[in-house]
This record gives sequence, structure tokens and C-alpha cells, in this order.
Amino acid sequence: MQVTRGYSDEVVRPYPVGTIGNFDGHHLGHHALLKQVVETARRAHGTAVVLTFDPHPVKILAPHVDLRFLTSREEKRARFGQAGIDEVVSLEFTQAFASLSPEMFAEQVLSRGLGLKEIFVGQHFAFGHKRAGRIGDLIALGKRFDFIVHPIPPVMVDGGVVSSTRIRRLIISGQVDQAAVLLGRHYALSGVVSSGEGRGRTLGCPTANLQLPADRVVPADGIYASVAIVGQERHDSVAYIGTRPTFDGGERGLEVFILDGIHELYGRTLTVEFVGRIRGDAQFESGEALSRQIGADVDAAKSILRRYHKIIGG
Repeated sequence: MQVTRGYSDEVVRPYPVGTIGNFDGHHLGHHALLKQVVETARRAHGTAVVLTFDPHPVKILAPHVDLRFLTSREEKRARFGQAGIDEVVSLEFTQAFASLSPEMFAEQVLSRGLGLKEIFVGQHFAFGHKRAGRIGDLIALGKRFDFIVHPIPPVMVDGGVVSSTRIRRLIISGQVDQAAVLLGRHYALSGVVSSGEGRGRTLGCPTANLQLPADRVVPADGIYASVAIVGQERHDSVAYIGTRPTFDGGERGLEVFILDGIHELYGRTLTVEFVGRIRGDAQFESGEALSRQIGADVDAAKSILRRYHKIIGG
């Protein structure tokens, strides 16, 4: 898959079929949209193209908003490749770009810049200055500038639209199992394992310590059944997010206890998939009381993970 920064009307692509968006999360709705793009491009022996923006428009138009992401830039691009996209065109989003009228956006970017022949977007797609352009406008502009617009209905799950906003709310509230249904996979965070204070080892559960990424959505504080991934290895684990209130608190962090033994992980990249929440964070009267609770948490995690492995056939 090719990643292109910016666009040029001098680039010729075989029958470009595209879609537009930020695709944060690559959830079930995104999967459905990308599938349509790829299948249409393949039938026409054309090019499957995604037009996306960097930075996220909210960072420019509403910089006061603390927007956290479901996927990193690298993960997002990897998932585009897995979906069969041929080219990702990343445009720098600026105030000047945001000021383009719907007509200018359709002509300069979609028609002349990318040469798109067919475009797949959600039914509620909005574009141009102050999001003034709607799907009906895009269809009309497509007739003027020689591209076909395909409005795609939203994917519905449990009576609601699958959206990045809905998924963020679920994760922030700790409902990672429900978020997984909308994502089509378990939500995950990655980081480099650093040295901690060693308390986990004294409590009988040595943990790998990770710093929480500042720009990512983080599940609610508490204990989670999880899968820890190191390289190609997957390990059942218990993950803790919180400030360690039993030991006078501190910086919020992520700790992971791998259930199948002690592994030397310092300095290695570890990915944590959150399978299900066991409980919220709590302060205990002593380390001994916390140790007893950890034993119960491990049993609960093993029960959740047994059901998880049974479902996926692992």
C-alpha cells in the first residue's frame, strides 16, 4: 500500500475509487465502507483510495477539545493495508483548507486532485467550509465533475449506530467487552515496558509497567482480563489501570501481570488487549488485603479468558 502526502493533478491512477474520513478505530462501519471501495475498485481494475487528514480536523477547528484516539497513525495505516486499500492520501488539514467551499473541495481535491471516478461515503457525510456540504450536494457536484457518489447507510448494532464516538464512551466507562463488539476486535494499547517500584513482585504478581499514551483513549481505572502480546507471543494476563491508591497514589499508569510465568520484558514493546472488566480501582487497608483481592481478580480473569478462548476457538 502506498501512502501519499498531498495530491497532484499530474498523478494518474487507474480508475480511482475512494472514500473520505479519519477512520479512527477502524470499526465495523469503517470495515463495511472500505469493503465497498475495494470491491468496486477490483471489479474495475482500478485503484482503491482513502483520503484522510492530518492532523485531525478537530485539532485545528476546536483545539480546546481534548480529543483522544482509538488508533495510532501506524495502526490505522496497517489496517488500511489489511483492508486491501491501494493508496492512502493524507492531506494536511489547515485553516485555509477548512475554508474551501463544498464546490471547491469537490473540484480541486476530489475531481482534479485525485481524479476520483466513484466515491463511497456515509449517508450523513458533511464537507467544505463549516461542513456546509451534505450528501445531496456531493451527488450534484459529482454530476458536474464526473464522479459517482454512493451514499452508504450506517452499520447498526444493538439499536445504535456504530461510531467512533460511541466506542470512545464505552471504553472510557470501562465497557471494553461492548466496545469490542463495535470494533470487531478487542481494544488495545501498546507501550515500552519500563521498570516499576517492584511492589507487584512482593504481592506475588510481578507486573510489566507501561506509561499510558497521552493521545489515546484509556479505559476506566480498574482491573481487566486481558491478553498481553509480545512479538508473536500471546499471553493471558490481568491488566490494572489506576494510580495505586493503596500505596498513596501516584501517576496513572498501566500494569500487566502475565499469568503463565515471569517474562523478561524490560525495554520491549508490549500490547495489551482488554477483554473484560473485573472491577473498578479501590483502596485497601493493607498490602495483605490487596494481595487477597488480587488472587480473586486472577480467578475472575481466568474465567473470563476461558470463555473468550472458547468463543474464538483458541
